[in-house]
Formats: sequence, structure tokens, C-alpha cells
Amino acid sequence: MELALSGGMARPIPAPNDVLPASPPRARAASIIVWSAALLGALAFIAAAALWIYYGTAVFFEMIAAGIAACF
Repeated sequence: MELALSGGMARPIPAPNDVLPASPPRARAASIIVWSAALLGALAFIAAAALWIYYGTAVFFEMIAAGIAACF
């Protein structure tokens, strides 16, 4: 910020590139993205828990390892 001398006192001059608060449409879009990511994470956790319950721990870990290996 620059300082302007007026009457012997220094006052800050606001810079034109000061950060403005998010406009409502941008805030809404960001909120939708965050909630969508949270929902996707919750669904992945529920799916993992269901697989764990259905296949048991040993088979579950083997299936996860095989799935990750298939990606590479």
C-alpha cells in the first residue's frame, strides 16, 4: 500500500488489486464442488466397508492390491 501525506498525517491508499470477497455464484459453485467431493469420498468409504464385510480382511486387501496393480 502507498501512503499519502495529507495534513501531516499518513493515510493508506487502497490498492486497486485488493482481494474482493467471492461473489455469490462463485461461492455457490465452490460449495457444490466441495459437497460433491465429500459425497464421492463418503461413497468410496461405504463401498470399501461393504467389500471388507463381504470378503473379509485378507481377501479385501488382496483385491485392493490387485486393483491398484491393474492400474499400472
